[in-house]
Amino acid sequence: MYLHLGQGVVVPYRDVLGVFDLDNTSSSRVTRAFLEGAERAGRVVNASGDLPKSFVLCRHRGGEERIYLSQLSPATLLRRAESNSFE
Repeated sequence: MYLHLGQGVVVPYRDVLGVFDLDNTSSSRVTRAFLEGAERAGRVVNASGDLPKSFVLCRHRGGEERIYLSQLSPATLLRRAESNSFE
């Protein structure tokens, strides 16, 4: 099963570690430092054609972590995961 994050980006559902609301979590200094470090390491994929609303933390084969920015809200991503919708 796959989760569609927007802009034609899909990730295997089994790789998803968490879906986070960008507005709520980016107020934390720790989260901002985490995201900035991932950006510097080249582990951030922008799947947002617009202002991102959420980020999805994934662990792929070999243990590599990747962060996907999405213009979709966490609630929308949850509904897609629950309904297996690819729209």
